[in-house]
Amino acid sequence: MNKQEYKDIYDVVGAAMEVHKTLGRGLFEPVYQEALAMEMAKRGLTAEREKQLRLYYKGVQMEKTYFADFYYKGIIIELKSADSICSEHRAQLFNYMRITKTFKGILINFGEKSLRAERYLYLPDEDNFVLLSQDNYKDYITE
Repeated sequence: MNKQEYKDIYDVVGAAMEVHKTLGRGLFEPVYQEALAMEMAKRGLTAEREKQLRLYYKGVQMEKTYFADFYYKGIIIELKSADSICSEHRAQLFNYMRITKTFKGILINFGEKSLRAERYLYLPDEDNFVLLSQDNYKDYITE
């Protein structure tokens, strides 16, 4: 991931923070999705909403599809409005990232007192997901 890609993640989280600051917690997920779409557009962040994700089995496209809340510059963005993020929420994002070979993802929860945004990288060679934090994000940025 280069510095611009990290900035793209930062920009999305900043827009989500503004939505949470304005609306607070406890509303339904579609309300936050619509508000985030409006805030991102206001900031010039052109994202695909309800991005259809195609599934393949042995190279053949399946009828079943999934829908990510947003797709922005190679980042899958999943929104929640729950008391806290749980393993099922992470698994949903991870599956979306794995099946689409998308290496960056953000899980945003509007349901907590403070906005919670978890930023992840998918490392396909290891089939592993890394939570980016203030302590480790520089390890994954290239020039």
